[in-house]
Amino acid sequence: MAVDRLLPTDEARALIELTREVADKELATRVDDHERGDGTYPEGLFATLGETGLLGLPYPEEYGGGGQPYEVYLQVLEELAARWATIAVTTSVHGLACFPVATFGTEAQKQEWLPRMLAGEIIGGYSLSEPHAGSDAAALRCRAEQGEDGNYRITGEKAWITHGGKADFYALFARTGETGDGAQRSSTTGGSRGVTCFLAPGHTEGLTFGRPEEKMGLHAVPTTSATWDGGVIEADRRIGEEGQGLQIAFAALDSGRLGIAACAVGLAQAALDAAVDYANERRTFGKRIVDHQGLGFVLADMAAAVDSARATYLDAARRKDAGVPYSRQASVAKLVATDAAMKVTTDAVQVFGGAGYTRDFPVERYMREAKIMQIFEGTNQIQRLVISRHFAR
Repeated sequence: MAVDRLLPTDEARALIELTREVADKELATRVDDHERGDGTYPEGLFATLGETGLLGLPYPEEYGGGGQPYEVYLQVLEELAARWATIAVTTSVHGLACFPVATFGTEAQKQEWLPRMLAGEIIGGYSLSEPHAGSDAAALRCRAEQGEDGNYRITGEKAWITHGGKADFYALFARTGETGDGAQRSSTTGGSRGVTCFLAPGHTEGLTFGRPEEKMGLHAVPTTSATWDGGVIEADRRIGEEGQGLQIAFAALDSGRLGIAACAVGLAQAALDAAVDYANERRTFGKRIVDHQGLGFVLADMAAAVDSARATYLDAARRKDAGVPYSRQASVAKLVATDAAMKVTTDAVQVFGGAGYTRDFPVERYMREAKIMQIFEGTNQIQRLVISRHFAR
């Protein structure tokens, strides 16, 4: 069932229609084949999305982007997620990986790299987390040491990289100052001030990737660790100033949290639609199960949760588009939308009964995919911490 959307322009309405056509043709027809078992990588699919212009929507047209407001871009992500959550999440991560160059890069860097990124000729990953430094990004230890030639030698471990080993480039964050251990964080070079951002080629010599994680869901695109063993990144691939890395990372994560919120809403919408269809077809005690008040109330609560979650991410997106602060609203959107997705997908399995616990229907996959939404881009416990800090006087 198509979502009834209030869109700002005729162009935006045409874009949503295009997205639905592409998603129905390219995503909905392939998702089951690639998400079964350990999953198989959807070769060529991201190039197709790039050709249709869906990978660079929120970025400026002068660099090959779509020039779309964030409220429209997020609704495109939602439509993709309603067909295939893995692809929507990876599209969001690609946008996250483009953010440092687009926002903090020099004009020369933008001219050189952004057009290929936004066209989908090269696909990006985001490499911030480490085995011991997930939500506590200031504690990262992967090091970048500058040589006499100005280039940087990277040494250390990275973790939880979406598209790891498959991406063409990575937004990499490495320490150029002192260690991020607690004793150093108050120094002028340690902690948050000692991290720098780089645009790392995926084929860099000295960069290797671990075996893909055996995940509960999102099987079609790998998530891996990475080891940097003295890999060299050229000086002109440093994004921003030395020590500006966490400022870049956290600015990107505000946008990324909205991307995940939109993906979560799309997943929840798919679960709701599946549950409604099943409830209208399945009969018990002589009538459709949708006509049983108890079940009808469950569907009503599911619909209310989806609509409420959509409203929270659209509110945050409109604030971003207006150029006003939206960090708290982004955390609220991520928290509300992903918790809603977990509840709605679980309820969808319940509506299906025993059938929902089998792979004959997609709702079991939706429930597995919803869980990670509460974890990545900052766990929902971290979102609560971020939100609560805005109340401190």
